Amino acid sequence: MVSTALDQPLTGKTSVGARAFCGFQDCFSRLRSMDPVRIAVVGAGVVGLSTAMCVSKLVPRCSITVISDKFSPDTTSDVAAGMLIPHVYPNTPIPTLKQWFRETFDHLFAIANSAEAKDAGVHLVSGWQIFQSIPAEEVPFWADVVLGFRKMTKAELKKFPQHVFGHAFTTLKCENPAYLPWLEKRLKGSGVLILTRQIGDLWELHPSFDVVVNCSGLGSRQLAQDSEMSPVRGQVLNVRAPWVKHFIRDGSGLTYIYPGTSNVILGGTRQQGDWNLSPDAEISRGIFSRCCALEPSLQGACDIREKVGLRPFRPAGVRLQTEFLTQDGRRLPVVHHYGHGSGGISVHWGTALEAARLVSECVQAPRTPTPKSNL
Repeated sequence: MVSTALDQPLTGKTSVGARAFCGFQDCFSRLRSMDPVRIAVVGAGVVGLSTAMCVSKLVPRCSITVISDKFSPDTTSDVAAGMLIPHVYPNTPIPTLKQWFRETFDHLFAIANSAEAKDAGVHLVSGWQIFQSIPAEEVPFWADVVLGFRKMTKAELKKFPQHVFGHAFTTLKCENPAYLPWLEKRLKGSGVLILTRQIGDLWELHPSFDVVVNCSGLGSRQLAQDSEMSPVRGQVLNVRAPWVKHFIRDGSGLTYIYPGTSNVILGGTRQQGDWNLSPDAEISRGIFSRCCALEPSLQGACDIREKVGLRPFRPAGVRLQTEFLTQDGRRLPVVHHYGHGSGGISVHWGTALEAARLVSECVQAPRTPTPKSNL
């Protein structure tokens, strides 16, 4: 092989041509570092779409692609009741959980007070949370986030003779069959790409993307090799009962009546480890009976439809963590954001903001130039 000047080490004085070449290399490196960071968000439920939205707001000069094999109306989020009443996660400190809930409440409250409320499916709803015995915490940690929180009066409790204590407050309901397409439309409008594809291994996204955000819910059993992820089956009824205006929730969370804009959701079940997506007629009868015991007028409900969803349960709670996948000396930063169980709607925007901050940290780290690849 004939050696050229470009093959030789540049020592001592350099020629004009060598200096020009070095200048070109420096320029190329600067241009490469200024390229948009390519970010893939895996999952298109409420967690995935809200994360993509937060990343687009918090991470400058990035290109975002949302990748999922399922989009609304075929996601677990589409079945969720959508009421903002937060759950406790074992490994999440209450101050952190409260921050997530407050950020989510503020985000949705702003939508509810805007001209977008109808299209986004977000609205205020008032009602009662009732208990058959006085709870250990009479005032929950989220009491000062929702609106008008107070203990129920004796007069109000007369409506529920089997219950001795309750909370009255106004919260938000997020109707995901409207909210998810609304988020998706806004993402597309801001230049985010939407790709329908099933991912078998997160590494297959390298080198097409610089950072991956894993919002795959139950899919994280495979994609993150998280054996702790398991389904909690939830079955609900959607009924027409336009006279029902107030929500009613039993303190156990197993029986609830949540009025929406066009129907009322009756629930529910909490079946650990059950993968069955087919409605169970006997369970439906039980749900309807329990809800009618709390609101007898539901006997007149019509257009009853059954829905089933699998909540992405993780014993430790939400996983918000950066992992670096490596293969043959190459590295792919992955931000994991999953494991919300049945409480995803109540904290989705707060945890999405945290995931976006983790993505921002990955982006700020030095990047190694990677070859182009067709996805």
